[in-house]
Amino acid sequence: MINLLDPTVVITRMFESEKFIEMFNYCKKLLEINPNDMVGLQNSALALLHLEKFEDAIIYCDRVLKIKNFDIYALKNKIYSLEKLKKYDEAITCCKIILEIDGNDIWVLNSMGLSLNELDRHEEAIEFYDKTLKIDNKDITALMNKAITLDFLRKYKESIEYYDKAQLIDSNLSEASIAKSKAFEKLGMDDEAFLAAQGVLIKDMEPIKFAAKKNNCSVFHQYCQNEFEELKSKKL
Repeated sequence: MINLLDPTVVITRMFESEKFIEMFNYCKKLLEINPNDMVGLQNSALALLHLEKFEDAIIYCDRVLKIKNFDIYALKNKIYSLEKLKKYDEAITCCKIILEIDGNDIWVLNSMGLSLNELDRHEEAIEFYDKTLKIDNKDITALMNKAITLDFLRKYKESIEYYDKAQLIDSNLSEASIAKSKAFEKLGMDDEAFLAAQGVLIKDMEPIKFAAKKNNCSVFHQYCQNEFEELKSKKL
């Protein structure tokens, strides 16, 4: 039977209702009774994160870390807060602490990459996205961030490859198709840019281009014809 007065239950209920001010005030009362109450400290930080009071959230994360040096939850909340405050060097320091404990933490590897990007250390950032993809080759965050980084470095062909990989996993990823289209434009590949903007994957571009050449029409007209035929077949 669930104890409705249990602090964890009360806090969970407030969190799920997005009552973050009430949640913070409740945690403050817990900490008046016991200043080292981990439930109160951790959830004070969490509430402050959602209230976008990042400096204050860090104070509570540090109080947790003073009690437990390598508390992963507190370190991650601190990293998130530091990123929001654009304190990327400090965020990297916290990331390194976690990675010494668990070098396969995907969230931290991606955060490390993002902070390195913000510090214009793009080649280093790619190394961390690669580490993530070695663990999980379908991680959308790493695929998209690597693609964006390669794009920024003007490595357009490589960036297109990673935008495409992201779309293979999530076909509704409109930002990937738009970015891929722009990368093709930068390479002067207008037909591919058009097809990419429609969400067409690289593997499906050649058949459309081949059909356009065979039918002596533009890629645009061939794509429209294909769409028309597909709609027509669905109605039958």
